[in-house]
Formats: sequence, C-alpha cells, structure tokens
Amino acid sequence: MLRTFLSRSPHSLFKDTRYHHLVSTTSTATDLFVSFLNQCSNAKHLYQIHGFMVPRGLDQDNLFLSRFIDACSALGFLDHGYSAFTQKTHPNIYLYNTMIKVLSRQPHSANVAIILYNKVRATGLRSDTYTFPFALKAVVCLSVIEVGREIHGQAIRTGLDGDVHVGTALVQMYSLCGCISDARKLFDRMCFRDVAFWNAMVAGYAKVGDVDSARDLFERMPEKNVISWTAVITGYTQMNQSTEAIVIFRRMQLEKVEPDEVAMLAALSACAQLGALELGEWIHDYIHIHGLHKTIPLCNALIDMYAKSGNIIKAVDVFENLKHKNVITWTTMIAGLALHGLGREALEMFTRMENGRIKPNDITLIAILSACSHAGLVEIGSLVFQQHVFKIWDQTKD
Repeated sequence: MLRTFLSRSPHSLFKDTRYHHLVSTTSTATDLFVSFLNQCSNAKHLYQIHGFMVPRGLDQDNLFLSRFIDACSALGFLDHGYSAFTQKTHPNIYLYNTMIKVLSRQPHSANVAIILYNKVRATGLRSDTYTFPFALKAVVCLSVIEVGREIHGQAIRTGLDGDVHVGTALVQMYSLCGCISDARKLFDRMCFRDVAFWNAMVAGYAKVGDVDSARDLFERMPEKNVISWTAVITGYTQMNQSTEAIVIFRRMQLEKVEPDEVAMLAALSACAQLGALELGEWIHDYIHIHGLHKTIPLCNALIDMYAKSGNIIKAVDVFENLKHKNVITWTTMIAGLALHGLGREALEMFTRMENGRIKPNDITLIAILSACSHAGLVEIGSLVFQQHVFKIWDQTKD
C-alpha cells in the first residue's frame, strides 16, 4: 500500500482519506513527506504540503522544515520557504545552515543570509563547518570583502579556520573578491590541503588572470581532478592564450580525464580562436557520444567554432538540429553567416528569429549590421537597425 501512495502526486494524495489514515497511524510519515517533496513541481504542491505539515507540528521539526525550505528554493518560491522558517521556534544550527545556504545564492537575498548568520551568533548557537562556507558565499554574491574578513576572524576565534572546508570557502571568497594575495597567504598556512582546496587556489589565480601562477600551482598538485584541469584551461582561454589552453586539454585527453561541460566550452572557445577544426570535431563527437548534443551552451560554442574555423555548413547543421534555441544561438549563427559574407542568409535567419518571437539583443543587431555591410546591403542593414532602435526607445518611453 505504501508503495502505491509513493507513486502518486501530492495533489491526489491529499484528497485520499486512506492516506490521512496511514499518516496518522504509522511511522511512514517521513518516507511519504520526502517523496512528496521530491515530486513537487509547482506552488500548489508546496502550499498543500505545508498546510498538511502545520496541524501535525511538522513545521516545527528542524529536519522536515529544512527539506521543505530546500524544495521551496528549488522551485523558485524562496519567499515561502523563508516565511515558514520565521514561524519556527528555536531553530537549530542545521536549519539555520539550510536557510543561509539557499539565501546566499542570489544577490537579492544574500544580504538576508548575512543577517541570519549574525543572528546565529546572537542566539548563542555555535557556527559549524557548514555555516561559514554558506555565509561566505553570500559575501561573494554581494562583494562585501570587509564582511568576509569579519567572518574569517570569527572562524579563527572558533578554531574552525583550520578546517579544510572552511579554508576552501575562505580562499574562494578572497579570490573572487579580488584579494588574491590574502587567499595565497591562507593557502600557504593551511596544514591539510585536499584537492578541492588546491582547486580553489588554482581557480582563484585563473579568475584574476594570473595564469602563470595558476599553472605553476596546477603542476605542483599532488592530485588532480577534472575541476583542476578545467580551471587552467578556462584561465588560458579567458586570457586569449588559446594555444596553451589546447595543450592542457590534449594532456587531459592523454591522462584519460573525462572533460566536463565547462572544460569543453573553454576548449571550443580556444579552437574557435585558433581555427583548430580537428580538435573541435573531436569535441563534437564526444558531445554526441555522451548525449550532450541537446545542451544549448555547448551547441552555441560548436556553431561559433565551426563558423570561425571555416566550416559554415557544419555550423548551420548544428544550428538546425538544435530543437531549443536561445537568443545566443540565433546571434551566434547570424554572426557566423556574417563572417562568411552571407548577408542575405543572415537576414533570412534574423527574420526566422523574429518570427519565432525571439527578442534580439544589441549583439544580434551588430551582427546584422556586419552581415549587411559585408554583403553590400548597407541600406537594408541600417533600416533593420533603426526599426529596432526605435522599438527599444518606445519601450523605454512607456
């Protein structure tokens, strides 16, 4: 009977009197509620589950409420999760950590995460090895380095600054806030360094453009994973050192390390810059074999790579076989056609884009102007540009 209930939607279950009897008479409530939260797909489900929790006191259970808040965040209803949190009397550190974690992900709520972190201290609860990393993510989100330094000091006073997870979060915070020398001092002082801690420092150097230091540290790593390789490849690509990026990517292949999506995006960008068609085709085959050919960012990068490497036919093929396209997909294809002097084809693509109700951005309009300029269609390009500039101007007036 329980298995039958678990296979059904929350909406149908709450209307079934047999379900209410089961929950009230057995210890299966935990399994049922976890199943409900996993099946939640809209606000109605969340409200139904919350409404069922309240009269049974489950909204006052730290574990139940924590899972409910996670579900609210995943579905984009963080306000409801926070409202439920505020109704909880005496939340424990586990529940505070959950709330700080979900709040720290967005700039509009990260400041509340910092407020809650300070409330943890005010209530006398002891911050743990999860509290500090979550609070530091909020610091990064808001770029408030002074708050980050205060949290670092508090971690020192609680003796948790030597924990590798807290240390990793501190290195990331200092790096992402532009204080790379502080990150390195912390890195050098840490007694125990796992691969994630090394990765944080390598990625920190790469993000600030110091690819030489990133590479030096990368070569000294006692153990590497895909994130280590990706950080260096991405760093080289961002600094337009495409040859070095491809060298590292080929080493990655030789060492049988499976590239992730970020590594492939960086490598494809490097291929596009160098016109390295052979490696780009290998990545394309890898994407297809691993079922990633529907991933929009990867397909956008493939279109760009093929167009810049001289194979516009293959670029169009990737474009046409992608079912779901975003504005970047269309813009990349239009820019590729422009690069090959195919102005009329670019205009046709732009018309298809508008017919599909995809709103062009500034880069799209620049690509159309470029396409028309290359094809000697300056008047048509100017007309298209003016029409969209006037549309934008009218919208801002309204």
